[in-house]
Parts: sequence; C-alpha cells; structure tokens
Amino acid sequence: MPSPSLLKLQAPCYPATVRQIHSSAWRLVLLSAALQILIFPLPNLYFLCWIALAPLLVALLRTRPPQTLQLREAIKLLPATPLQGFVLGYACGILWYAGTCYWIFSVMHQYGELNTPAAFGILILFCLYLGLYHGAFGLLISLLARGERPGRMPLLMAPAAWVAVELARTRITGFPWDLLGITQVDNIPMARLATVAGVYGLSFEVMLVNVAIAAAFLIRWPKRKPLLMAWAAAVVVLQSARWIPAPAFPADQIAFLVQPNISANENWTKPYFLGTLEDLTQISMPAKPGADVDAPPHPDLIVWPEAPMPFFTNDPVFRNQMSDLAKQANAWVLAGSIGVRPTPQNAERPSEMFNSASLVSPTGDWTARYDKIHLVPFGEYVPFEQIFSFASGLTKEVGQFSRGASRMPLDTGNARLGVFICYESIFPDEVRQTALNGAQVFVNISNDGWYGDSGAYAQHLRQARMRAVENSRWLLRDTNTGVTASIDPYGRVVASIPRKIRSKLIAPYALADDTTFYTRHGDWFAFLCAIILVVALLRLPFATKAQS
Repeated sequence: MPSPSLLKLQAPCYPATVRQIHSSAWRLVLLSAALQILIFPLPNLYFLCWIALAPLLVALLRTRPPQTLQLREAIKLLPATPLQGFVLGYACGILWYAGTCYWIFSVMHQYGELNTPAAFGILILFCLYLGLYHGAFGLLISLLARGERPGRMPLLMAPAAWVAVELARTRITGFPWDLLGITQVDNIPMARLATVAGVYGLSFEVMLVNVAIAAAFLIRWPKRKPLLMAWAAAVVVLQSARWIPAPAFPADQIAFLVQPNISANENWTKPYFLGTLEDLTQISMPAKPGADVDAPPHPDLIVWPEAPMPFFTNDPVFRNQMSDLAKQANAWVLAGSIGVRPTPQNAERPSEMFNSASLVSPTGDWTARYDKIHLVPFGEYVPFEQIFSFASGLTKEVGQFSRGASRMPLDTGNARLGVFICYESIFPDEVRQTALNGAQVFVNISNDGWYGDSGAYAQHLRQARMRAVENSRWLLRDTNTGVTASIDPYGRVVASIPRKIRSKLIAPYALADDTTFYTRHGDWFAFLCAIILVVALLRLPFATKAQS
C-alpha cells in the first residue's frame, strides 16, 4: 500500500474560476495593497517599497489548488489562470488607488460641487478604471506562468512587465501618478539611475528586489535561506545609500517665488481683486537699497503661480500692474494667468482661453507666453461633455481651456525657462522635452490648493522633484498654497516656505546646458521593457509545445 503522503485521489477535472482562488492569495493581495499605500505620502514609509509588491507576486504564483485532490500535507498551490491573475491584480489596484488617491472625493465634492454620493461614485469609477492596470499586470504574470515551471519565467519577467504597465498608464490613460520609482527620489545615489533610464529604471530596480523575496517564498526552505540573505543584503545596500551625503550644487541666481495662499472659493469683488493684486505686488518687490542691512539680494526672476485668480492677459489693469512690477523691480516676471486669444470679428466661437504663464521683461514688455498643453480632465475641460454634463461645476469658473501647442522654453535673454504647469509635472517625457529644447532651468507653477491637507500635495511635490533628477536641472516650484520650493538637480529641496501663508521664497538656483542621457533619448528603457515582454509572450506557445 502506498505511503499516505503520496496518496492522491483522482477527482473530476474542473475549470479554474475566481471562486477557486485560495484564501491565502486574497490575504496576500490585501497585504500588498496596504504596503503600496504606505510607501507614498503622507504615511511615507518608503522603505517598505522593497517588499510591497512581493505579496502580490506570491499570490499570483500560488493561487489555486491542483485539479487532483491531495492530502493536506501534499497540497501545492498552482499559479493563477489568466482570469484569476487579472482579478487578483485588479482588486489590488482598486484598493491601492482608493488608499492613495482618496483626495479625489474632496476635490469633486468641495470644488466640483457634486453631492456626496456623486463625488464618492466618481472616486469609485476612478479606482475601477485605473485599477485595470494592476489587473493587466496580474494577467501578464499569469500568462507568463503557463507552460513553465511555476515561478521561473514570470519572476524573471515581472520587472519588465511592471515597467511596461507603468508606460501604458502614462501614455494611454495619461495618469502616471505615483510611479513605483518615485519612492526613491530621496535616495540620491540610486536616483541617479533616472538620468539614464528615467523613473522607469528605478521602478525596475525596486521590482527586481521584490522579485528576490517573492522567489524565496516560492521555493523549499533549504534553498530559501540564501535568497533571503541576498535580498536582505540588497535592501541594506540600496537603502543605506539614502544617507550617503552628496555635494551641494552651486547656485548663482536668485528668484522670488510668490505664494498667494488664495482660496479656490474666494469671492472676487473688484475691491478684493485690486487689493490682492496690490498686495502680491508689494510682496514681490525687492527691498530698496539701504533700507535694511540684511535685505535679500536682487532677484533675476519673479514668479507668480497658477492660482484661482481672475488674472486675464487681456485685462489692462493686470497687464499694467505686471509691467510696473517688472520695471520697478528691474527683473523678469513670470506670472500665472488666464491667456486669451481673441478670435476674428464676427467669428462664431468666442475667444479661446488657456492656462498660461506670461513673461514680462524688465522694461515692462510682455514678450512671451507658455500655454498649458496637458490639461486636467474634469478640471480644465470636460471630456465627452454631453455624457459628463453633471461634472460641469468643475469648470464653471474657468470655462473650457484650450490646449497650448509648444514646449519651447521662454527666453529672458540671459536664461531659457522650461515652464510646465501643475498636472504636467507628473509626465516624465513631456517635461524632458523642455530640457531637450534648451531649457536651462525648470519653472513649475501650480495651484495645489485643490488638494487641501490630503497627501496629494506631498505626492505632487515628489513627482516634480523626480523631473529635476531625470534632467539634471534646477526646479523652481511656485504654488498657491504650498509647497513652494527651490529644488536642485539631485531632487533635494534646498529652500522652501511653510504652506498656507502669503509670502515669498527667496529661491537660489543655477542654469545648466548639459543634457542627460534620459533627456536626449526619453523613455527608451520603458519601451525596451515592453518589447522584451512582448517577445516573451510570443514565445509562450512554443515553450508550451516543447514541454508537452
């Protein structure tokens, strides 16, 4: 009679469905989602990134019981089927977006004027939509596990698959919020990889470490110990690099970054408009010579941010005030404003409006303007307006913005400013185009008042800092409510002012002409990962035949 440990009772074959996902796989998915939430602000437990994705990988590769009934001690869970893999990844993605982008509810409720059920419904739809990318990752891993010994090919390809999915999220949906590599923006030695491969290279490396610990839990104990030791050593080395001091970047320029701290719900009466304009002008002015021994240096540039201020470029009052400020300060002024392009007389459509940054010379001349290209859906325009007419409250104060058409820097004669506005800072390839076109310093103007005290403002700051790292440029980040900061090419915040105060930051910076490999070649690494993934998927039928 055979040993009980080898006894197998044949059972009828059945298709693997979602119901057959083992409970341990669901627990691992929940753990992974929680860890992914904790690695981003405000929790900011960034060190958990080295294990955050490992539970999801293990869940995908130990998902279902075999189709033969076995004694308890002999049971070995099998990889997920494509449907199971998608469902597990999708559940993880929904939870991650709900825990990370929860602030969408307050934006829709408070500023979009949607009632509580509608705002909550928008958040749920948002999570259901973008969670599809985590679902796609689970589907890819489950496909790679077919026809192979469990854990070999899917683990080898997991970093490339993750990067390919992040690239799709950036290029297809247009919402690359909190890419995995963003967790390493404070790890200066490791973050330098972004100058070559962009943030996607950092995502790849973080996922690679997660694969090592996932592999350790997919093999028997005698072989597990060396893998765990290798994983621990890699984490110690990579994480300790965060505390290696880096030299300071010299700065020989000064900018005044004005933080207005204006509520999005402000009632703009004429007296309040004129008073605000005058107050911000006074804050922007450099100290008069001899007025103060400790007077700040004279600015090369004065910046006003994107803010909920009705400052139209065709308004004579606003134009004259900006021209007077530039002449009195004897400095260039870059002012967030609502750009207006008049249409010919008797035209059927009204004037076009843009979310803009206008450049005024020290002589008071309006010399150039950047018009925002990548607009915020439901914030600056309503896509498929007839379908989503209920969200028109989000744009009622500003109307429908038009898109700009050029990423060329704004030239002050002595410097070329690479300007991008708010939401555009999360798109690596779009920002790097300004450096490729000759920008010597980045200027990011943003509102950020929409986010309130949620984690979004800190998430947004991190992503903007990564753009400085990728392109090795100083970044002047001027916001309405904070964080207003000067950021060096290592991504370090070298100067900032507190949030929610009306003030100005005396921001040091410098100009740079050299370009990084990433600036010149863009998302080459992410596309390479996508190509490798496609080749691996195309080989699957042949690998299956070879094994059979």
